[in-house]
Amino acid sequence: MAVYLRVSLTRHLVRQVRLVELAQRVLSAAGEAESELSLDLIGDRRMQRLNREYRQRDRTTDVLAFPTREAILPHGLSRRTSLLGDVVISLPTAIRQARASGRSIDEELAILLVHGVLHLCGYDHERSLREAERMSRQEQAVLRRISPVPHIVTLRRGRRIKDN
Repeated sequence: MAVYLRVSLTRHLVRQVRLVELAQRVLSAAGEAESELSLDLIGDRRMQRLNREYRQRDRTTDVLAFPTREAILPHGLSRRTSLLGDVVISLPTAIRQARASGRSIDEELAILLVHGVLHLCGYDHERSLREAERMSRQEQAVLRRISPVPHIVTLRRGRRIKDN
């Protein structure tokens, strides 16, 4: 299983090897051990732009998932690919949420990664209350399987994350 990681931020130290290993554990725990994943850590402005462009919501969000499992080919044909999709996480939003909930940034990052991967697997908490409960149970099960979460992000001194 391959994880393609891109970190577009320089304000904080991200242990990329550990993050890739965590993403591989998440894929395995979600039953997608043979799948590939694209993972992107970005800032709030870029996340707001993506959220506006793809979901028509002009605000930042914590995580977006873009499934690519079924590739659409010319002439309306489709082909199954090994790339499950793209998970995009706003690190500044994740940091704010971690602080607000009393979790570590590493735990918050793991929660968002699991959430995004499950969206790629077809779970959708916005579809119905029943589906939200089903997704929540699966999130908890995956989080138990990947525990403990390694130390991934170090916040650099003197950097302040703006509250929205």
